[in-house]
Amino acid sequence: MGAQRTTFDKLQRDRAKKAKQAAKRERRQERSADRQDDDTITLPAGDGELTAAELMQQVEAITRRLEAGTITLEDFEEAKADLMQRLPID
Repeated sequence: MGAQRTTFDKLQRDRAKKAKQAAKRERRQERSADRQDDDTITLPAGDGELTAAELMQQVEAITRRLEAGTITLEDFEEAKADLMQRLPID
């Protein structure tokens, strides 16, 4: 017995899904290009501890950079490790 062929409706759904994904990817890339100025957050000077708000801000910034493809996974892990070393431990 032969394999069942896909229906035209399924092909249409697949094409629509891929078009929607492409549009979403384009919007995300446009937003990341607009946010590049926002991603220039620098770490506070010194080797002191970070507050929770500062830590979260930094982690969000490096995560956005990773998602945008402006840094590699290795750079992300290194920056994250540097941030975690500055986390206050009670």
